[in-house]
Amino acid sequence: MKRFFKYFLNGFLIMAPITLTVYIIIASVAWLDAMFDIGEMPFLGRIPGLGIFMVVVLLTVVGFLGSTFMVRPFLVITERIFGKVPIVSIIYSALKDLFDAFVGDNQKFNCPVMVKMQESPEAHRMGFITQDSMASVHREDLVAVYFPDSYNISGKLWFIKRDNVRYLDLPSSEVMKFVVSGGVAKL
Repeated sequence: MKRFFKYFLNGFLIMAPITLTVYIIIASVAWLDAMFDIGEMPFLGRIPGLGIFMVVVLLTVVGFLGSTFMVRPFLVITERIFGKVPIVSIIYSALKDLFDAFVGDNQKFNCPVMVKMQESPEAHRMGFITQDSMASVHREDLVAVYFPDSYNISGKLWFIKRDNVRYLDLPSSEVMKFVVSGGVAKL
């Protein structure tokens, strides 16, 4: 019975990530296809993956238009409106800051560090510098370090003395994957 359970658990650990990944991809494709359902095409029937293609085209066109000088004022007006509407402003600004932190010109998680958290026993944590200086609160000796939590979509922001922070010469994406996986992923 022990051997059976061991093989069962091993099979589960092999199949669960594969199955969930495939399911998420298929569900996403099906959802996008349903969103852009234009019915059956003559001589072609339904085209699987048309939703993904349409989203890629739509986002590319919006990105192109958003970078032109004629559309920029409308984006600024929209941001101002979203910024003034009571509950909408909280949601919009939080989402905008989150997306800006990961992609775009103002990425915040691009400076991985190792931080000494305590002396004895010596303990360290991996995180990301989000602010190089805390001069705005009159603490030039501090930096803002974000520590993502493992297996969770959350984290904590700590203010750490520069002496306890060591910059890592590693890709940010690999450090984030390592931390979020609880140290299971390889660096």
